[in-house]
Amino acid sequence: MRRLLALPAAVVSAVLAGTLLGPSAAAPGAAPTAAPAANRWAPASGATITPGVQMVTKGAQCTGNFVFTDARDRVYLGYAAHCAGLGEATDINGCQTRSVPLGTRVRFAQGMSVATSGTTLGHGKLVYSSWVNMRRRGLSGGPVCDYNDFALVRVDAGSVRHVNPSVPFWGGPSRLAPGTLGAGSRIYTYGSSGVRGGAEPLAPKTGATLGRSGRGWTYDAYTVTPGIPGDSGSGFMDDRGRAFGVLSTVAVAPLPASNGVGDLYREVRYAQRHSGIAGLRLVAGTRKFDPVL
Repeated sequence: MRRLLALPAAVVSAVLAGTLLGPSAAAPGAAPTAAPAANRWAPASGATITPGVQMVTKGAQCTGNFVFTDARDRVYLGYAAHCAGLGEATDINGCQTRSVPLGTRVRFAQGMSVATSGTTLGHGKLVYSSWVNMRRRGLSGGPVCDYNDFALVRVDAGSVRHVNPSVPFWGGPSRLAPGTLGAGSRIYTYGSSGVRGGAEPLAPKTGATLGRSGRGWTYDAYTVTPGIPGDSGSGFMDDRGRAFGVLSTVAVAPLPASNGVGDLYREVRYAQRHSGIAGLRLVAGTRKFDPVL
């Protein structure tokens, strides 16, 4: 059994109210990677909107994964489609679960926890959701419905100056990872769940893959510590700093505390075909990936 990892906004709202809570269109093919243009991005040391930033919708708080651009040079931040879903944590079929509409406002935040709504860093709007797209196309079941869990938020023009594509702590990504990542491969991620209450040392995590499932649409992975509610959408890199996955679920069984990580290569290829965003591509970080803790 798997559970989605968005942190419901009701958790934060209830705590703030004093309630005690329990646990909580490009041609298909290899997706290109855009090099970071000089002077385009805020310095990595001072940027506030980066991979790993907290992203808040009306229904949930999640974590951003990687920065993307398009043929018109607009800037996007990726996260998980279920972060904009309206179902329960066990509703993992994106083809049968309703979502908030495209155009919904998204807030980029820092320091959000179960005791505070955090500091607003900027805004964007939801412009693509694999879940919304698959429902519109009439899909109903199969691995693509269960594991294609990717969305894009277009960063407002006034907030772009605060963006840097580098992953905090680790640096990278170097590019989008093609092909298959084998079982036992070392992996790296950065989560910013509000459940941690801003405990920054717990955000960077490393671990290993357990192999692929869902006909290649997802990886099973263990990290220290595992992804928790609020980490949904955070990006995963391999030992070369290549972006390969997006955190989606935590397993209750048969592999307790393992995480389901969507195959980003497949998810981006699907978005290239069906999002209507021409020239969609991942942006490499301005800081070189460094796997040394």
